[in-house]
Amino acid sequence: MKKRRFPWAVLLLLLAAAAGALWFGLGTVNRQGLSDGSAGLESAVDAARDLFSREPEDVRELRNQEVAETDAGHQEYYFQLLGEEERRVYRQMLEGVRDRNGEFYLTSREDAVVDKVYHALLKDHPELFWIHNRESVYKTTYDGADYCRFSPGYTYTDQEIQEIQQAMEQAFQEVSALTADAPDPYEKVKIVYTYLIDNTEYVASEHDQNIAGVFWKKQAVCAGYARAVQYLLERLGIPCVYVEGSTAGSAEGHAWNIVQMDGQYYYVDATNGDQPEFLEGDAVQLAEHKTTLYDYLCPFPAEYEKIYTPSEEFPVPDCTATDKNFYVLNQGCFETYDRQQLLDYCRMRLDYGAAVVRFKFSDQAAYEQAYREWIEEGYIQHAAEYYLRLYGMTTIDYHYGILPDMKTMYLMF
Repeated sequence: MKKRRFPWAVLLLLLAAAAGALWFGLGTVNRQGLSDGSAGLESAVDAARDLFSREPEDVRELRNQEVAETDAGHQEYYFQLLGEEERRVYRQMLEGVRDRNGEFYLTSREDAVVDKVYHALLKDHPELFWIHNRESVYKTTYDGADYCRFSPGYTYTDQEIQEIQQAMEQAFQEVSALTADAPDPYEKVKIVYTYLIDNTEYVASEHDQNIAGVFWKKQAVCAGYARAVQYLLERLGIPCVYVEGSTAGSAEGHAWNIVQMDGQYYYVDATNGDQPEFLEGDAVQLAEHKTTLYDYLCPFPAEYEKIYTPSEEFPVPDCTATDKNFYVLNQGCFETYDRQQLLDYCRMRLDYGAAVVRFKFSDQAAYEQAYREWIEEGYIQHAAEYYLRLYGMTTIDYHYGILPDMKTMYLMF
């Protein structure tokens, strides 16, 4: 985020009449060149300094306003991490951005405070999409004054904002219909995860950092996906935190979510769920359907944290639970490797009409043994032969894929 301090010329009018009328927004008065023996001149300068150092009425009112502890419909996880004065600035910034004011006062001028609050606001409020693709914002400071004028800059026209908000509402209504009969929060999270993957393409664009990319253009990168997850889950009443961080072995950043369900926190990464190229081997994305990777829906924390690390700017909730992992819930997670047990599982999934059979291991040695026998030694053919008999076919092309970091295998028929 770049900031620019605007220079202000100081104009000192040494006239008695100047003491009354105008607020110039100026700071320290330059007294260089004044005569040491001029008491009257000193007095006039002191009066002018007092005049110029007064805060605008708007700033004084902002300092006296009550700071709301909550904002309807929003969890505001990062707001809760701020200090008292930072929260005051947060509320001022939220109001100004929400009203799309081109410039407005904040009751702090400190870079560290303004930056921290701005970042917290972006993370808490995905619906403010008109600032989420901004590369820089500006603030005007005044010498000797503990306030500034903040200029966030906006991305879209009023007509575009209306179109985007309509697209957001349509998406929410579609998700609401899909989740109407969902029995618990997990099913709602899964529906949101799948909905976004089915309706979004991973493409970098001018809208890719915000939910406009997802709901309006149907294209986004990780920041857009994660903000869309947050937006939909918050509207469904499920606490969801937007998280930014780094990727192991890469200079690229990443964004994902932490979702609270039944008192526990879980990682949710819809971006990676929409990346079939993460699969190795000779896996392909079949033309007739889109393969959704559920490995990143409540993944095992220890596995996920080896790949992604949150930034240190704000602490995030600890994820420790594994009970809502997709494979655990679907009896597709194995602690040990048993050839027959795994073949029986594949047959059961094929009996239920699955075109993709997926399973994972919680133990590294078990995963390596399964990979060696099923992939390297070709035991996967036994599952393919069962598929042939099941559907009365004579030939079949089958594919496999692996996610080594998640200890997962995919068989696609």
